[in-house]
Amino acid sequence: MANARLTGKAAAHQLDWDESKISRMLSGKRPGSEVDTAALLALCRVHGEERNRLLSLARDQSTQGLLRQHGSHLPKEVAELVEHENLAVELINYEGVGVPGLLQTDEYATAVITALPNVPRSEIQERVAIRLARQALLSAPGSRNFTFYLHEFVLRLPVGGPAVMSAQLHKLLQLSVRLNITIRVLPAELGAHAAFCGSFMFLEFADFHPVIYLESDTSSLFLEKQEESTAYRQIIASLAGNALDVGQSRELISQVAVELYADGDDHYDLT
Repeated sequence: MANARLTGKAAAHQLDWDESKISRMLSGKRPGSEVDTAALLALCRVHGEERNRLLSLARDQSTQGLLRQHGSHLPKEVAELVEHENLAVELINYEGVGVPGLLQTDEYATAVITALPNVPRSEIQERVAIRLARQALLSAPGSRNFTFYLHEFVLRLPVGGPAVMSAQLHKLLQLSVRLNITIRVLPAELGAHAAFCGSFMFLEFADFHPVIYLESDTSSLFLEKQEESTAYRQIIASLAGNALDVGQSRELISQVAVELYADGDDHYDLT
């Protein structure tokens, strides 16, 4: 609206709407219909790709749950995930195979993405850069909390080789002492567990219902229904009851780092 030099009051007057309607739409507290969104975009002189993107979001918001199929190319839906992450007040992530993207080192991310056969070689560095850029969220101002549940297998899978894994586990130890980050390990001896069906991200918001994010090689899925949130809350509760506590998890990460990846001279401090 700034580009169109319009205040909310002026826009409401021209569209014959209540000022509260404009305010709620702009703040995200009230989703606008596709027709209302089109009218507001026209008034604000928004055209081209940006107009199409915003109208697409207006159409999508009426559907609970969202499947995004992106094939082998860099998914534009990454932008949607970033938007969700930026709005969330709490983020809970379970990973059973690899280190979560928000915690990966450059070398670890490169090794993971390079190993994916459906990723065009020309996109590897771009995908790594996007993944690393998302990590700024960990230090962003605000009261956002992160909880990561990692299966013990994640620590022992030699992604990229000993040097890469050594640096990656060191980074986990460093991040684990931040006040807004909790890292807990699910021990292998537990056997079957509540998150056996796969990795997920649970995003909690101050003003909206939770969203569960699932990802595969060719699609991204955002779950929003209440019964889905309830199901994943039960999974999270079980993980919380069975995972090692923060101190025990840190000890295990350090132990694996020394046993499998250290060269004998490495010292794993938390600074």
